[in-house]
Amino acid sequence: MVAVLAGARRLRCGRRQLPYPGQVTSAAGNSRPAASDENLAAVLFDMDGTLIDSEPLWWVAMDRVADRLGGALSAGAKEATNGMSIPASIALLLADIGSDSDPVSAEALLLEVTGELFAEELRWQPGAEELIDEIRSAGLRTALVTNSPRSVVQVALGLLGGHRFDVTVAGDEVAAGKPDPEPYQTAMHGLGLGSAQCLAVEDSPSGTQAAVAAGIGVLVVSAGVPVPEGPGRIFASTLLGATVDELRHIHHEFRRSVHRLDAQ
Repeated sequence: MVAVLAGARRLRCGRRQLPYPGQVTSAAGNSRPAASDENLAAVLFDMDGTLIDSEPLWWVAMDRVADRLGGALSAGAKEATNGMSIPASIALLLADIGSDSDPVSAEALLLEVTGELFAEELRWQPGAEELIDEIRSAGLRTALVTNSPRSVVQVALGLLGGHRFDVTVAGDEVAAGKPDPEPYQTAMHGLGLGSAQCLAVEDSPSGTQAAVAAGIGVLVVSAGVPVPEGPGRIFASTLLGATVDELRHIHHEFRRSVHRLDAQ
């Protein structure tokens, strides 16, 4: 393996942490599909920090909102918002600066400031654009699965290109955001696929937890808050130079691990 597995630690798939494939909704049951249905068919990408270098912009936006509300956001609180939903981030911000401001108004202000920053300064993460285009050229499907609200997603799609995704799931379109598995379950439902046919690419602890809970193996490209080692995940230092063949290999190894556990 080359760039995509550079710095990878261990691939471990635990029975409980990596549920049986096909677990898209509770109604789907836990029946296992035939092996022929376990080829990689789709790659599901997180957005912030994974595809786009947006985390620094989020932090700038959080700082500006805190300042307008008369406070200063601590470094610890800022870092803790990595991968959080917008409402949770606002709740943390207000608690951190000791503000009794209306959360709804503060959220609206954050989205306004974030939209302005995204429109001016948003950039791809190294290798992400090339990898998605190769995935699409190979005939695989793609989904964008994010905790960011639809208003922010639409701004980001101006850079990312809506044509690059078969399905997009925004944080305000599900009842529970990451780390809950619902965003990934919703994406799989939209794609018409089970978890055995999918691979997720994430950068945060909450996103990794969400994908694993949905039964999807995860390639973690963590550049900010460290993601702990655990079942159902493999680590890479960058997407730069990554290929579809490498993603297929990673997915195949996840599936082999699950079948080995079942045989025990």
